[in-house]
Amino acid sequence: MTTPRILDEIGAKLSELAAGNPARDIEKNVRAVLTGAFAKLDLVTREEFEVQREVLAQTRKRLEELEARVAALEAERAGGGV
Repeated sequence: MTTPRILDEIGAKLSELAAGNPARDIEKNVRAVLTGAFAKLDLVTREEFEVQREVLAQTRKRLEELEARVAALEAERAGGGV
């Protein structure tokens, strides 16, 4: 998984603060801790989320179509079809 953009932003801010300073070690340690924490969260990328959202929308549409078809068949059967 790629590093989330928030880590890059935090890293950039820390770099600005620590430029020419021994605080670079602190920056590296904070970045490592945050990276580990985000890795444990099992996050997905925005692209993966959008793909799954589209799959879900298509599935819902198909389910609605099938429900309407079943309702029509049940109505036909209740009306004396079989």
